[in-house]
Amino acid sequence: MRKYLIIGTGGVGGSIAGFLALAGKDVTCIARGKHLEAIRRNGLHLKSDLKGDHYLPVKAFTSEEFEGKADVIFVCVKGYSIDSIKDVLEKASTPDTLVIPILNVYGTGPRIGRMVPSVTVIDGCIYIVGFVSGEGEITQMGTIFRLVCGARPEQGIARERIESIAEELRECGIKVDVSDDINRDTFIKWAFISAMACTGAYHDVPMGEVQHEGEVRDTFIGLSQESAAIGRKLGVKYLEDPVAYNLKVIDKLDPHSTASMQKDLARGHQSEIQGMLFDMIDLGEKLGVKLNTYYKVAQKFRKV
Repeated sequence: MRKYLIIGTGGVGGSIAGFLALAGKDVTCIARGKHLEAIRRNGLHLKSDLKGDHYLPVKAFTSEEFEGKADVIFVCVKGYSIDSIKDVLEKASTPDTLVIPILNVYGTGPRIGRMVPSVTVIDGCIYIVGFVSGEGEITQMGTIFRLVCGARPEQGIARERIESIAEELRECGIKVDVSDDINRDTFIKWAFISAMACTGAYHDVPMGEVQHEGEVRDTFIGLSQESAAIGRKLGVKYLEDPVAYNLKVIDKLDPHSTASMQKDLARGHQSEIQGMLFDMIDLGEKLGVKLNTYYKVAQKFRKV
């Protein structure tokens, strides 16, 4: 049986861990603080629109405590925490381990690969509304739980190797697509989350407000148009109109949902605003793309 390690048991990592555990897979979580204590004490509490309400006995450790090896490692930390996971990745990996980063920021797979060159790191992204709703408790909202993963062409990793993992995840109720162009798919996800998070944070509204015609939706469309222009400059080959795609995804979300960046900003916590907003602006400026909507949003969230 494959051993799965989830580094970062927040909304995304906790949902993956919960679905794996429900299906009887061998899954271990890396967490910290009171969240970790609650998981150890009561099990991982998964409240899922897709799977129901469950307390799941999963193994849980700090990154320093964990001593085992894993066949598949999902990296589900926030972008600003990547540097902190180097040691646990090296410790938990074997020559046959596949590391799949599931982060919002574009270019994460290559970045982690450069950090741990002895480890095989592919790339991935996820579409889900999941968040920590209490100590040891993960809420997964809505019917969207789609994971996209794949290797970059230069890595020479057999597609069958990734498909084998994907099939096991599908058995757990997760929709998985093995990408034939992971660079395209991770950029599309970054662009979507950037538009979603920046719109929600700028207007301080849940996604239901983006689903109706008006100023809020216009902000989302403007951000989507500008990120699409950045993608085209990068050579991203879109399979469908990227703005229409973003609207299709946003319209399927639970109307009460918000992006994690928006939640973190509202609570005064460290957030991914650098990766979601300012990195997009920096890239757009480098490529000569007009960014009127991104500049409008940035006026509210200037770098400190």
